[in-house]
Amino acid sequence: MSDSKQKTHQEVSSEFTSYYLQRATKEFAEDLDKVRTADDFKNDAIHLLVNALQQGTALFSPDEQRRIVETAAEGK
Repeated sequence: MSDSKQKTHQEVSSEFTSYYLQRATKEFAEDLDKVRTADDFKNDAIHLLVNALQQGTALFSPDEQRRIVETAAEGK
């Protein structure tokens, strides 16, 4: 039995969110740099941008999140 089976839903959700944000920012790095360096981008928009990226985690069920967290842990 892997360690993630022992984790609570909240722990898995937190780890998944972290993993998801790392992957999303890596995938969209070029686009995010363009947004960040745009003339009309303000620092207070960073919170909004992070929240928008986090919304993507809602597309994954708790079981899918657990499976992804387990797979990511196996790859380490």
